[in-house]
Amino acid sequence: MNGLTISQIAKRSNVNIETVRYYEKRGLISEPPRTESGYRKFPQGVIKDIQFIKRAQDVGFTLEEIKKLLLASNNEDFHSEEVYEFAMNKIQENEKKIHDFNHMKSLLEELAAQCPGSGVPKDQCPIITNLSEGEIEDG
Repeated sequence: MNGLTISQIAKRSNVNIETVRYYEKRGLISEPPRTESGYRKFPQGVIKDIQFIKRAQDVGFTLEEIKKLLLASNNEDFHSEEVYEFAMNKIQENEKKIHDFNHMKSLLEELAAQCPGSGVPKDQCPIITNLSEGEIEDG
């Protein structure tokens, strides 16, 4: 039986063995057939799938989203407009996250600006006080 072992797949995909097992458990890659001696032999195409998964993670897709993208990419009835809409929705999600992170950053900058620095007792530290008492001003 031809195929690659899990360690060969991991090495060629530049991930660890546990990552391959995790992707298999999550249904991102299919369970490989076993040899008569019980060894699992993965098809060569699994390397391409794992690389796809890693690149999709790099641009912010979740594993559940990646599963849908993999299904779409392997589907004979592929419709690029569906993937386009999927990507546009992800862009909107990321823009909201960026907005939220910038808002959090502004709040932290305001708190840090109020902090006199070292030597202040805990009950006079504006950061601890505001976080403890919920007095963080929104904007």
